[in-house]
Amino acid sequence: MFFSKITRLMSVIIVCLCFTGVVWLCSVPWVWSLLSGLILYVAWGGSWRFLYVALCTIKRDLMCLAVILRVKSSLYRYQRNGCTIPALFAQVVALHPDKPALIYEATGEVCSYKELAEQCYAVAHWALAQGWSEGDVVALYLESCPLLVVLWLGLATIGVEAALINHNLRQHSLLHCVGVSRPRAMVFGTELTDAVLEVRGSLEPSMALFSSGKQSDKANLSSLAAEHLDPVLACSPTDPPQHKLSKGFNDRLFYIYTSGTTGMPKAAIVVHSRYYRIAAFGFHSFGLRHDDIIYNCLPLYHSAGNIMGVGQCLLFGLTVVIRKKFSASLFWDDCVKYKCTVIQYIGEICRYLLTQQASPSEAHHLVRVAMGNGLRPSVWNEFVQRFRIRRVGEFYGATECNCSLINIDGKVGACGFNSCILPSFYPIKLVRVKEESMELLRDAQGLCVPCTPGEHGVLMGCINQDDPFRRFDGYADEESTAKKIAHNVFKMGDASYVSGDVLVMDEYGYIYFKDRCGDTFRWRGENISTTELEGILSKLLGQTDVAVYGVSVPGVEGKAGMAAIAERGTPFDVEAFLFTIKKALPSYARPVFLRLTPHVDTTGTFKIQKTRLQREGYDPQRCVDPIYYLNSRAGRYEILTQQVYQDITEGRVCL
Repeated sequence: MFFSKITRLMSVIIVCLCFTGVVWLCSVPWVWSLLSGLILYVAWGGSWRFLYVALCTIKRDLMCLAVILRVKSSLYRYQRNGCTIPALFAQVVALHPDKPALIYEATGEVCSYKELAEQCYAVAHWALAQGWSEGDVVALYLESCPLLVVLWLGLATIGVEAALINHNLRQHSLLHCVGVSRPRAMVFGTELTDAVLEVRGSLEPSMALFSSGKQSDKANLSSLAAEHLDPVLACSPTDPPQHKLSKGFNDRLFYIYTSGTTGMPKAAIVVHSRYYRIAAFGFHSFGLRHDDIIYNCLPLYHSAGNIMGVGQCLLFGLTVVIRKKFSASLFWDDCVKYKCTVIQYIGEICRYLLTQQASPSEAHHLVRVAMGNGLRPSVWNEFVQRFRIRRVGEFYGATECNCSLINIDGKVGACGFNSCILPSFYPIKLVRVKEESMELLRDAQGLCVPCTPGEHGVLMGCINQDDPFRRFDGYADEESTAKKIAHNVFKMGDASYVSGDVLVMDEYGYIYFKDRCGDTFRWRGENISTTELEGILSKLLGQTDVAVYGVSVPGVEGKAGMAAIAERGTPFDVEAFLFTIKKALPSYARPVFLRLTPHVDTTGTFKIQKTRLQREGYDPQRCVDPIYYLNSRAGRYEILTQQVYQDITEGRVCL
């Protein structure tokens, strides 16, 4: 259908040009030829609505087309030349060796490009001395700091791959992440010594351990038999190592782990071309400049902090300020202090900033661009207006996905778009799924059924391993890789990446994130998005942390909504809450159960974790937090006792 419309549109353009030439020769105003062409377009079955949408979106599409062509040409050039990220970084160092590259907020240390390169070379020499070769893996288990960048980049210089471990992980999760990447060694921060001690007995005995940082607890470090790395690197040569790298642009750079919100984290493979593509898209799409200073308080084990953020430094010469941990109260003070012009956000950071009292620094910063993902529509306008942000660079993507989206023109609430004029130029698609199982729906030919505008669906990206834009490199675990691939999606015989996220597209092609597969639940015949409901409830409660999830009730179709609400020290008024949500929400979207908790579990990147909450459900014996249920007959929330719980599960109380 779109192809026929495109054909008609191209035809009308040609007709208009022909008419313009003829009537110009006849000294007739060109406006009449344009009108004549439009009349012919409609006469041939063209749609005025499609023409209107095309005119409304052509500027946006051309802006994105220019970015895609620019990034794509660079990707193919670097691929032909066999470039790698360390090689591209060396080119940037040669351009401005004395410019600040990384600034570490915790110590005030300023590292120039030349110094950063020398530290990376020291790591490369150390790694060669260990006998490691291309393809070997070293696990890095450190808090966010410049050394983490130095280590993975230095290792990559000789083809050794880093596994970037989330420093918040402990015990079983830590063991899992270390195990799936099969590293030959681990470098850990001394502040994480106790965590390493807990799992040392279960680690590979042959795995070498190295520590970095202050040695305040020498007894524990001694029991780990870990070599202190800092003095070794200080004595290591700082000239480029005499090592010819055989890896190319599409070979492995390092591993980044998924957040683990829906299961155990998976080690996503990041190749050199993917690192470049993500960073380059951010630079060219959001109007970044080479003299920008980026404030990066995101964890460096995550792709947003390490690729979208630090990547601007390594590949485009920007200065990046690294903060070990996000602080809402000091955020704008830091931005003023370091004269930052770009900030990064993810998840709930923008909402946390809005909960802070107004401060002088939030009105005197130099920030013009905020780039990141997960900015909820419910806080978008308030965030932009209060902090005077001129441009929001919202994007959608995962470390491993091949269907990333960018919001290039600042459309409020959208995480990106797909062109209505040339929908096949960037081969992504929203497809229908079964509501309960999230299984892909297929037509009579066996192909996936595309969604119409306004219809929720799962985002898919067509896989082409020869195209850097459409590659899917998967995970260290082949079984996990296979689960993310579907066949016969766009056409018979193809392969596509399954994002696992539910999105919706409007008639202009703007795409909005709705939920992760499995998070949406159905109640009273209506589908409810947990992400959307979390945003509404959080705003109604003054940007309080809220987790929404569905819980099963015996004998009742679908799942009842349950909200875990973080208390802020003052008693929670359930009557006032019900009064407020009655005005804001339809009856089916009002939480049936409330759980008042001291805090809501989140990942290191502020994604809400619901596994424990869903497991405990609304059984008062399984959790210490008070639970309320909505007594529809009484018209109020009441405390859920063990007797009421039994009455609900045995069908004596109807919800």
